[in-house]
Amino acid sequence: MDVILLERVEKLGQMGDVVTVKPGFARNYLLPRKKALRATKNNQAVFEGQRTQLEAENLDRKTEAEKVAVKVDGLTVPVIRAAGESGQLYGSVTARDIAEAVIEAGVSISRQQVVLDRALKTLGLEKVRIFLHAEVDATVIVNIARSSDEAEQQASLGRAVGVDESDLDEQDEDELDSLMAEVAPEAEAGAESAEDAPEAAAGDAEEAAEDADPTAS
Repeated sequence: MDVILLERVEKLGQMGDVVTVKPGFARNYLLPRKKALRATKNNQAVFEGQRTQLEAENLDRKTEAEKVAVKVDGLTVPVIRAAGESGQLYGSVTARDIAEAVIEAGVSISRQQVVLDRALKTLGLEKVRIFLHAEVDATVIVNIARSSDEAEQQASLGRAVGVDESDLDEQDEDELDSLMAEVAPEAEAGAESAEDAPEAAAGDAEEAAEDADPTAS
């Protein structure tokens, strides 16, 4: 499907560009979020008539995002979770968890603005990208710990603490090797296509429609 972008979309193009995307990506993400219009002659005329206004509104949003980025970039937020002695969490830290931690720190964001390329399942410090605007993002440090005291220690040392690596036995290593062998061919094949849902949390199943590759035909 051909669409006219109403704002810059990462890995797709700039405002006003006509690009080809998957129909599902357009219907489920670009069109309902008013990031694009179907590429018809009528819509092209509508866009040109509104272009000046759209550019001004985009500039206002970018300016506000830059102000938020100053507060967010480099911010460390603690997330307290139960974990075993090896540092493996009983569960995982999701985009929603990170958004709530950032909000608790005093900055309002949504889980859709948290960009996760994998599940966070171990104790320690993790850098996570926060998507604030098509041209503005920031990085927060998620401090995953079993207690507030442990989080303070990790923040001070810059690494996970209280993890007994001897608990990672040969069985764990064998399972990891087996998993890597299974995903390696898929990873190699997937390297040829880009992920194109920048506001989605990649590890969030509820936003799976946003994780599709929009550039595929």
